[in-house]
Amino acid sequence: MLKPGDKVPTLELPLTIDAKFVLADQDPDSFTMLVFYRGKHCPVCKRYLTELAGKLDDFTKAGVNTFTVSMDDEDRAMTIDREWDTGDVPLAYDLSEEKAREWGLFISEGRPDSEEPAKFSEPGLFLVKPDGTLYFSVVQSGPFTRPPLDELVEAIQFVTEKDYPARGTLT
Repeated sequence: MLKPGDKVPTLELPLTIDAKFVLADQDPDSFTMLVFYRGKHCPVCKRYLTELAGKLDDFTKAGVNTFTVSMDDEDRAMTIDREWDTGDVPLAYDLSEEKAREWGLFISEGRPDSEEPAKFSEPGLFLVKPDGTLYFSVVQSGPFTRPPLDELVEAIQFVTEKDYPARGTLT
């Protein structure tokens, strides 16, 4: 389990904009935010990513580089890019099961007769400091009750203004 202050695993993935996301290349003012989502089959994810698109400027103003990540393959990710209202939110895809487990994400098996892929990760949200260490994380075993984005922006503004330390470091 990753705990605040730990160096986070490497992450290099393709983006739907024909570019590559490399976590180690990020140089945010405050954090890189990784929003891991279940994939194209998930209506809760669609709603959350749409809401995130509407708040992307707020996160950017708070010094946050924001990326979404899924285990979806390229076809599924490109469908999301075309059909979901994700605006300028970067969509990374092809996360491996092994890499998802390194991040501590729960893995689910697709249900028969559903649009779910054979395996996919459940949601997680991580704030990574510019030095590559974890500041904050939420990992979920199911799709519901995601972190409220307005509260998250306010929290990021508070912790950066007050130089508030990472909590949970003794876990």
